[in-house]
Amino acid sequence: MPGKATRALLATSVGHVLPTVSRTAMGLGLAVSTWSQLVDVTDPRGGAGLDRLFQRLARELTAAELDAVRVVTDPPVDGAALTARLLTAPSLAVELARRGVTAEVGVLVEAEFWSAYQPIVSLADRSVVAHEALLRGVVDGREIGADDLFFVAESAGWLPRLDRIGRESAISGAAPWIGDDDLFINFDPTSIYRPQVCLASTEQVAHASGLAPEQFVFEVVESHVIADRGHLVSVLEHYRSLGWRVALDDVGAGYSSLSLLAAIRPEVVKLDKGLVQGLPDDGARTVLKAVTDLAHQLGAVVVAEGVETEQLAEEVTALGADLGQGWLFGRPVRPAQPVERPESGFQPVAVSRSR
Repeated sequence: MPGKATRALLATSVGHVLPTVSRTAMGLGLAVSTWSQLVDVTDPRGGAGLDRLFQRLARELTAAELDAVRVVTDPPVDGAALTARLLTAPSLAVELARRGVTAEVGVLVEAEFWSAYQPIVSLADRSVVAHEALLRGVVDGREIGADDLFFVAESAGWLPRLDRIGRESAISGAAPWIGDDDLFINFDPTSIYRPQVCLASTEQVAHASGLAPEQFVFEVVESHVIADRGHLVSVLEHYRSLGWRVALDDVGAGYSSLSLLAAIRPEVVKLDKGLVQGLPDDGARTVLKAVTDLAHQLGAVVVAEGVETEQLAEEVTALGADLGQGWLFGRPVRPAQPVERPESGFQPVAVSRSR
């Protein structure tokens, strides 16, 4: 690993990248000078600030943007020598690898990502009305589940990038076959710093898919709700400004469920799988009934997760759940071709698309 540098020149012809580099560097207290297609960053504290800058840029820039930026650390003063260094400078992606920023996530670099989809059905007639996308990775022929992927990504500071990959894989993978069904997409609010910027490529993929905005339901797990609810609300408001809807997942698992429902007012509420599978226990039934009733009062649709038996399906239906998800109705699969749609006279009014 190279020693500590105190100055770096970052050059690119991609116009929107340099302002991001400049803002990030200044936010870290580094000295910044800019010219056309070039940012000069100096660390007055001896190099630790540059390390933090590179780590932050690894999270904020896409892979294509990292490849488009050339970086020279501790550049020579002589003009000719500087020109020569710039012409042969490595990309920012290579510099990050040299510094070990990507060393922990080789599995992510090598992985082929794709989405599996699990059906969500109307409990009234068992017709499929939606699908939840679940990210998968394949490395050397071995499938890696979402939990392992996101654990590695979070440990290595790649969570924003993998979260974006998950959102966009979900949309592009479903577009050819999903028809008019809704698409549930997971996201982690801590991966989104500025919604207008961080979600820009997701918006492009959603628009290119040809799917209607109201088909998208972005779900956040209750345990992932960050302490700064103001930031979370701003992210959700951005989703809604695009015509997308919001779901709160695993509701009932934490003590703050009811206050979260009132604060976020999601269009869809997904009941915690553990509580659902605790039925017919009286405690689980009491909690799930309270959450279901409040969700309905707030105008939300209720999805019961983890439904694996007919008895559980009957229990959650009796509690007032509108939709069901679980192995009883179908496991997550990777569609190889357009899905044959079941014949049904069901009108999908249960998945409310307006408040």
